[in-house]
Amino acid sequence: MTELLVGTRKGLFVLEGEPGAEFQVAGRAFVGEPVDYAVREPRSGRIFAAVTSPFWGPRIWFTEDAPAAGDWQSARGVALPKGGKDALKRVWVIAAGEADGLLYAGGDPGVLFESRDGGETWALNQALWEHPTRPRWRRDSGGLSVHSIAPWPGAPDRLALAISAAGVWLTDDGGATWSHGNEGIVADYLPEQARASAIDLCVHHLERAPKRPERLFLQFHGGVYRSDDAGRSWTDIAAGLPHDFGFPVVLDPADPDSAFVIPVTTEDRVTDGSVVVWETRDAGATWMPRDRGLPQQNAWLSVLRQAFAATGEGPELELYFGATSGEIFGSGDAGASWFGVATRLPAIASLRAG
Repeated sequence: MTELLVGTRKGLFVLEGEPGAEFQVAGRAFVGEPVDYAVREPRSGRIFAAVTSPFWGPRIWFTEDAPAAGDWQSARGVALPKGGKDALKRVWVIAAGEADGLLYAGGDPGVLFESRDGGETWALNQALWEHPTRPRWRRDSGGLSVHSIAPWPGAPDRLALAISAAGVWLTDDGGATWSHGNEGIVADYLPEQARASAIDLCVHHLERAPKRPERLFLQFHGGVYRSDDAGRSWTDIAAGLPHDFGFPVVLDPADPDSAFVIPVTTEDRVTDGSVVVWETRDAGATWMPRDRGLPQQNAWLSVLRQAFAATGEGPELELYFGATSGEIFGSGDAGASWFGVATRLPAIASLRAG
């Protein structure tokens, strides 16, 4: 049985089912509130939800129980320093670190929170918050967000972040210091004379290959990139795709040469009338369309950066993505064929599978 945690603009939906058939709604939580992200932490089994209440603002909630009927508790410490001019707007992502009890949460305005007790209490990473380049960071259409967090398997002090719009950030000392990893990324939406010194790069999503952790894949605001040196430099691998614009990227944990993307048009950020997932198994040298079972006519979907997910690996890899139209599609055979998972949900902001 596969579980999908689906964050929507009207609450958290829990879906359950088997690949190849429509999933059933097993429950809901935070009815009517925007759930920007939800995930089950793999070690403890705790479920975390990032909820942006119109009254109380952004909070991280967690439960030990079934997510729909569980006793949700509000985590402490998810806040910016008092007296400043900035306010915490959203929490976009929650990720398990490599040490026991270590979790990370990223949000707007370009903030990273850390928890050392399994997500019950959190603290702001001061080094990133006070980084001297911060005045040069810029908000994109979705805000100024730490939206991708990529731990290094087996190395708790190594971490990569992606921030829109402030590029890729790397730490080798547990977040005490940060360095930029933007070499090779070309922001063709900027004037040519400004590109070399640009720091406000609009990265859309970043993922690390677990079995070759120095390799990362990145979906950019115009470009798909690969890094083979832990994110310090990047190579554009978008040749062969119909569009180089998109939001999510997903990997097969068993194959460090794999990546899946969903290209959309630059003009209006939707699929161009047909829905196609593109796959590479040679680190971006070639791309293959995977569209069997997906809508091929009159389909203009928008899939956000955290709304594409995988569970399993290799031949058992399952892939799932949800659209802002409230539709979810899945594959039980690593993208070779697709089926309808759910329809008529609220606009989908995030989707995690397990």
